[in-house]
Amino acid sequence: MSEASTIFAVSSGAPPAAIGVIRVSGPQAAPAIEALCGRLPEPRRASLARLRDGEGALLDVALVLWFPGPASATGEDLAEFHCHGGRALLAAVERALARLPGLRAAEAGEFTRRAFANGRIDLAEAEGLADLLAAETELQRAAAIANASGALSRQVDHWRSRLLGLSAQLEAALDFSDEEDAAGLPECFTWNIERLAGEIGEWLARPRSERLGEGFRVVLAGPPNSGKSTLFNALVESEAAITSPVAGTTRDVIERSVAIGGVAFTFVDTAGLREIGADAVESIGIERARGQLGRADLVLWLGEEGAGPSGAWEIAARADAADFRPKRSASHRVSAETGEGLAALKRDIADFARERLPRPGEAALNRRQHARLAEAAEALTAAKGMSDLLLIGEELRRARVAFDRLTGRATTEDMLDALFGRFCIGK
Repeated sequence: MSEASTIFAVSSGAPPAAIGVIRVSGPQAAPAIEALCGRLPEPRRASLARLRDGEGALLDVALVLWFPGPASATGEDLAEFHCHGGRALLAAVERALARLPGLRAAEAGEFTRRAFANGRIDLAEAEGLADLLAAETELQRAAAIANASGALSRQVDHWRSRLLGLSAQLEAALDFSDEEDAAGLPECFTWNIERLAGEIGEWLARPRSERLGEGFRVVLAGPPNSGKSTLFNALVESEAAITSPVAGTTRDVIERSVAIGGVAFTFVDTAGLREIGADAVESIGIERARGQLGRADLVLWLGEEGAGPSGAWEIAARADAADFRPKRSASHRVSAETGEGLAALKRDIADFARERLPRPGEAALNRRQHARLAEAAEALTAAKGMSDLLLIGEELRRARVAFDRLTGRATTEDMLDALFGRFCIGK
């Protein structure tokens, strides 16, 4: 990517559409507007213009917006052409732009990367924007918009400011004392470090954002012919699993992702658990089923009462069957055939998941952000147990570097390539 180049791309949805927006960012944005429109409109006001190519042929009648940098989305001179959204029309405008000197087609995520490079957003906000574009449920959208709006960044900046204050107190103690202990520090110094570490620990204890994308994992388990596959099909509302009165029909793990009440779920159907009577193939499926129990956020147990894993919900399934056996401690009595109890089960599963997922509108840490905050908390915890001023200062520096790596003040090109490669062309 050339810093001096001017980029362009369709930034709206895939054509055909009612409107197609083409963005141009870089030093040649203003000349590009003049080349296609014959004039430069007033900044930040939509202007109707006829777009013409280099030969003077009419391309479209469109709304044109001009945003001089650095007060633009990318921090550079930025133009937008709001055209009619036909494929051929947008392609013709892009061809006209490509013929202009200094312009080229944008790469994936390049507009957002320029916004980051020019200080319009930080790394945590860029990650939130990537999550927002990928959000498929309401909880994902709410968590992503919080990060994209800077909720995490503001919190980290607040922590960093307090940390700089502690570092300043430490430097003062070093400057005015020849002692190698912390005697010159204020009495509240250690308490303030402990309080800062505690606040970070509260954030680290929150549910991670990956659970929003991967889905709350619900595993259906029990012996053969206990109704697992039939209930699984009813919960995911499709015939995903084969059902049969023959024991051992389900021989492998079957997963389906669905959204219930705005929450993303992954439901898992497993082979019937039994100790004897299974052939070699079914035995493999049983081992895989046992492995799924350890990965589950919630287990729905359809077997003998009390025989399921700790914390599992006792489900009295096949309530319509002639040989139905109720459970005294059943959390739900259901029939996938008649629909009895299904609505209540879905509602309670969704409520259970919401309590264990990031709250709506609350910023959630991803794996990278969690690791950086954990580094900061570790450094602060080490610092509060030390007496040597120089060693304390080094731990405070470690915490500050962790904050800087989280927000992108200190980062690597490889990590940036991986992040902005998640974005589509034009974003």
